Amino acid sequence: MGPASRAPAYWPRAKRALARRDPILAAIIRAHRRTALEPRGEPFFTLARAIVGQQISVKAAASIWDRVISVAPQVSPRQILAADFRRLKDCGLSRRKVEYIADLATHFAQGKLRVARWAEMEDEAIIADLVRVRGIGRWTAEMFLIFNMLRPDVLPIGDLGLQRAVSLHYFNGRSVSVRRIRKVADVWSPWRSVATWYLWRSLDPVPVEY
Repeated sequence: MGPASRAPAYWPRAKRALARRDPILAAIIRAHRRTALEPRGEPFFTLARAIVGQQISVKAAASIWDRVISVAPQVSPRQILAADFRRLKDCGLSRRKVEYIADLATHFAQGKLRVARWAEMEDEAIIADLVRVRGIGRWTAEMFLIFNMLRPDVLPIGDLGLQRAVSLHYFNGRSVSVRRIRKVADVWSPWRSVATWYLWRSLDPVPVEY
């Protein structure tokens, strides 16, 4: 089965709604009709991957992540906490990112996050829970909502890929303000995650997935 067959149940409905409302998105969706957002694995895995990818290129993030997996193949809180600090740093992680991933592992291992309740919580409540972990800001929490929880209406306004795609497709490459991005995105609700995902697909290189 292809990626589209593993997409969230709402995906076809969201695509149709977005294509009707936004001709620019309609063209992008047609160009990427065989791809869709796919469910991700464990919450810890997704969040650790997002921390690794912060503020570095897609290529660098993928390379470092491969080395992290060689140190901790399951990428579980237990494996990360058992790993030697220097070995993790030798993967290409900064000292601070090693500390962030270790803090994330501690939060999971000690049950400090309300993971079992997240499915019933609103997006903003989950974000508030996550940003208590060192190294997780709003952007990382939003990536988690999109890629792990498959929440349909997240608009990661601070994401550079989204900003670049909106600039290219809606403003002829001109610099664009957050206010203007929000105005463009008004028509996408309640499917702003889906719109963002297709805009990412339109970029080269395609932003890393979490």
